[in-house]
Amino acid sequence: MTKPLSHSHNTTVSGPRNLITDVAGLRVGNAQDEHIKTGVTTILCDRETTAAVQVLGGAPGARETDLLEPHNTVQSVNAIVLSGGSAFGLDSASGVQAYLRERKIGFEAAGHHIPIVPSAILFDMHNGGNKDWGRYPPYRELGYLAAENAAEDFELGSYGAGAGALVAGFKGGLGSASHRPPNGMTMGALVAVNAVGSVTVGDTKHFWAAPFEQDNEFGGIGYPSPMPANATDLRIKFRDNGTALPPAANTTIGTIATDAVLTKAQAKRLAIAAHDGYSRAIWPAHTPFDGDLIFALATGASGIEPSVEDFIDLCAAAASTMARAVARGVYHAAPRENDLSSCWSLSGE
Repeated sequence: MTKPLSHSHNTTVSGPRNLITDVAGLRVGNAQDEHIKTGVTTILCDRETTAAVQVLGGAPGARETDLLEPHNTVQSVNAIVLSGGSAFGLDSASGVQAYLRERKIGFEAAGHHIPIVPSAILFDMHNGGNKDWGRYPPYRELGYLAAENAAEDFELGSYGAGAGALVAGFKGGLGSASHRPPNGMTMGALVAVNAVGSVTVGDTKHFWAAPFEQDNEFGGIGYPSPMPANATDLRIKFRDNGTALPPAANTTIGTIATDAVLTKAQAKRLAIAAHDGYSRAIWPAHTPFDGDLIFALATGASGIEPSVEDFIDLCAAAASTMARAVARGVYHAAPRENDLSSCWSLSGE
């Protein structure tokens, strides 16, 4: 394996795309239904990729997460799926599996290819879309289409799993960011932001994630000065308009990825650290009505096994990169017909 470069505390920069696909070995595809206001995002792993997961929300919805625990046998995955649709959206992974199986990609057992596709869902059933889809929901086909669309470049905001997302005060969305420290490793984050809480300070447009922003990637307006008196007031989705909060009607789901060589246990620790990005960017996070979850992927493409000190920096970067991705998801949200909330870009200060 390649040895890591000498340790440095120099300021880091984003990758050329500022997307999770700056991590070599990953492609991302989106598919959405504008009428239903929902969608699917899939990450395809083009090489053997170590994976783990950490769930900290009180109302999670997921598939194939137990196998990601470090003590269990399967070491790598073929794809990760983020989907809208609440429990219905778990079917999206079946579409991605079908796409991979057709191409003979997956865990080989007794002459069969079994794609390993963990997935997580968010609740976007109450967002102005028409959910009268008939006998079967569209998620399996959306999953297949998202896999077909997988590429190094993809849309942010109201696309894929972010198509129907909402946060307190604004539309949510699909966000991504990347981070390239001088130690030769690359970090990337992808997240569908549908939190019960707020991503902005008080009733302003200033993102909680502002200290980590790079190159004005979500508006460049920093923190308000002075801080408003209501900066720490809780802003809860739907509370202001008197609508009762539906149980489990939220959730922020994401993936943190690196090209470093990690064990499953290290990937698990990276997923845990990335949850600090939620806490840095969303107030409050990890509530009983969020199913907050983060997958971790390590493609190993850099060939670098991080030292103890470099791994500490990698975990810190997981949090900051995820925080930036959260803000970018809301920043890039675009207006659609029958929206229940306004877009950040169209709202006043």
